Amino acid sequence: MAATLGVASSSSNTFTLVSQRPLLLFPPNSITSRPARFRPQSLVCSAATIGAPSTYADDDDIHSLLQILPHDVRDNLLCDSKLDQLLEVTLDMGRLPQAYYYGDSERRYLRKMVVSMEELEYAESAIGEWGGDNRAGIAGTLHRISAIRNKHGKVVGLTCRVGRPLGEEMDMVRDLLEYGKSILFLGRPGVGKTTVMRGISRVLSDQLLKRVVIVDTSNEIGGDGDIPHPAIGTARRLQVPEPWMQHKVMIEAVENHMPEVIIVDEIGTEAEVHACRTIAQRGVMLIGSAHGKKLEDVIKNPTLSDLIGGLQTVTLSDQEARTRNGKKSILERRTAPTFSFLIEMRERHYWIAHRTDKSVDESLLGKKPLVEVRRRDKQFKVVIERWKTED
Repeated sequence: MAATLGVASSSSNTFTLVSQRPLLLFPPNSITSRPARFRPQSLVCSAATIGAPSTYADDDDIHSLLQILPHDVRDNLLCDSKLDQLLEVTLDMGRLPQAYYYGDSERRYLRKMVVSMEELEYAESAIGEWGGDNRAGIAGTLHRISAIRNKHGKVVGLTCRVGRPLGEEMDMVRDLLEYGKSILFLGRPGVGKTTVMRGISRVLSDQLLKRVVIVDTSNEIGGDGDIPHPAIGTARRLQVPEPWMQHKVMIEAVENHMPEVIIVDEIGTEAEVHACRTIAQRGVMLIGSAHGKKLEDVIKNPTLSDLIGGLQTVTLSDQEARTRNGKKSILERRTAPTFSFLIEMRERHYWIAHRTDKSVDESLLGKKPLVEVRRRDKQFKVVIERWKTED
């Protein structure tokens, strides 16, 4: 996995990528007015806050999300210097509205008055149609709203996740994309997997000129509405009517639309894993994501392990067993992995990259695999440290 876009540092195994372009974002939507009954007394920004240059790039459709929130909550967020780090806002009936931010484990209360059913009903009326997974979007944006319902099906809580169309050049993974091999991303919820899927779709379709098809189960990659968000470039997008149909749409994409690359988010069922293997066997590059923090999580997951080659038990001869501490049976990788590369997104700008076959084999032998550490330094340059022992 040598870095093709880097220059060697004093250490022969460390590369710093040259690209350090600023983040370029897409045009914003405007704020629309709200009915008077939803205008509690607003919080007032200080003159210093209003007059100072905003630290927030107003180009990620954030206003489309803010306009479904209670007016005083929206005003509070607009005055916040950390708006560009906003991850999600939660509204639960009878509780205080809360905000969560990237890199900050603490929650912030947005006002001293609890959320009312009337405010939830207004927010629900302002968003798109609910899907079978209790998720909805806002047309023309990348934001995601998820519902919490009571036993009667009434919405009593909303999780409003911010979707940002970052225009960076995907330089943390660009060299791997040029290999044309399949890549699986692992990471906890909120670490940025979907954002990476979106950026990769743009780079592959617009810069590497590949025929890219996105299988978009909850419209999180391409945004809500029939016209995909420009953040995905010229990639085409297939929407999925119900979450359980994702594997069928994956196969449909291959059979009907002749893609060179298929991008799919949140692979999690046996049917989806099987669809991935079928697609890979047809020579199509796959870019996918799954929940899990490390390669070890996939190895131990009986559903997902087929993505990294599957496991089988092998009985050893007496002579072989003596060389392996007396073990008569061991686990081995059954076949070639569906994904040639696996990237653990430990943090937003700190990744661990594996050659899947080698890392799986080493792990099954009880050894620590050699990996690449891909991270951004304080100047936002990408640094690649090669052949490190995994932490």
